[in-house]
Amino acid sequence: MTTLTVDNPYTGDVACSVPLADEVTVNTVLDQARAAARAARATSLAQRKEWCERMVAAMEARAEAIATDITQMMGKPLAQARGEIRGMAERARYMISIADTALADIVLPPKVGFERRIVKEPLGVVLDLPAWNYPLLTAVNVVVPAVLAGNAVVVKHSPRSPLCGEHFARAFAEAGAPPHLVQAMHCDHPTSERMVGDPRVDHVVFTGSVYGGQRLTLAGATRFRHMGLELGGNDPAYVAPDCDFDKTVENVVDGAMYNAGQSCCAVERVYVHRSLYKRFTEACEALVRGYVLGDPMSDQTTLGPIAQPNHPLELEQLVEDARRKGARVVVGGKRTQVDGKGRFFEATLLAELDDSMQLMRQESFGPLLPIAPVDSDEEALAKMNNSELGLTASVWTKDRERAARFATQLEFGTVYMNRCDSVDPALPWIGVKNSGRGHSLSALGFDQLTRPKSIHFRLSF
Repeated sequence: MTTLTVDNPYTGDVACSVPLADEVTVNTVLDQARAAARAARATSLAQRKEWCERMVAAMEARAEAIATDITQMMGKPLAQARGEIRGMAERARYMISIADTALADIVLPPKVGFERRIVKEPLGVVLDLPAWNYPLLTAVNVVVPAVLAGNAVVVKHSPRSPLCGEHFARAFAEAGAPPHLVQAMHCDHPTSERMVGDPRVDHVVFTGSVYGGQRLTLAGATRFRHMGLELGGNDPAYVAPDCDFDKTVENVVDGAMYNAGQSCCAVERVYVHRSLYKRFTEACEALVRGYVLGDPMSDQTTLGPIAQPNHPLELEQLVEDARRKGARVVVGGKRTQVDGKGRFFEATLLAELDDSMQLMRQESFGPLLPIAPVDSDEEALAKMNNSELGLTASVWTKDRERAARFATQLEFGTVYMNRCDSVDPALPWIGVKNSGRGHSLSALGFDQLTRPKSIHFRLSF
């Protein structure tokens, strides 16, 4: 049997090893999921809500062990991993709280002699392919609403964070859900692609890279169904002349550095009005220099190691490309270690950026804060939209009307005013352009996990 081994990004030791599924295992899991989907379809929403509530409680009861697994697998500081468990519970409980309304039949206006309703039916088996950077959040966005809607779920988690899929499956089993309602499976990429095309899978949701989304789309090309894709971003921020300066600096820096910048909605490029540019750069420098690299199990560490082995070099190459084209590296810019350990990248601030530089045009997924000056709202808007990606954008201003004008014209799934790098479960999480298709969370999130059926009864002639 082939085994997947995950290293600890800080120590280099083995964080975990899991067996990779062979063809027999894949067939067994999918057959079990089909049976579980039939069983779930026959249950009441009240029962499904109870399973989900108990699942959350089971995860919370094991919170410290789960947080430790996350930190050891992908390097997130332990305090942030604990916070992710709280965020997972919040999202799950919100989706549970709106399920009755969101999944209710749509009853049409009365028509004499007829009954007309739109029923929201479960799809069947949902294959969930979450990402490693927020391994609980990217999973719960799908798992809980899918179960609430009456589906079975197979969680094939990222090979960087495989134990998180097992935590969800175990918690649902402890919650008294039907056997195999939520299953975890580990497999290689070719096997994932084959599963996407398998007729026993009714819906696929993937969180990851644009390249991964392209591969999975091709794998499912012969099947006529929608696929949910959240493929990351190169998210811009605009700092307007009238911003709340100190709060803006604090939040923009945090939005770029949190989780070592390994976030699809991290701030990845900042356009600052020229009247504030020098002052803003200097204020950011003081904060960026304050990040503490070190053991992610320590409460003193505020910037953990980079999860993927090849990524520190890629980040260094992005910085070098910018430097070569005229950018100024104010702080950081290099791969490093702490006491001879870890694959770290320094918290990095760059100034005098322009849109010819690679890190202004692609997702960096690292602790980089590139800042460029602009002379007007119009210039900022044009530069923000000059991207093939469109996940989130933020506008930092005291003027709601300015933010509203930007929101109308920005080509992004979420537009923030005076915040960033944040997900509200009451709002749909949406990518446009190459940031994906479909949406999760909110009442609209259930629409991706159900299909409408028209009930058209003639009651009398």
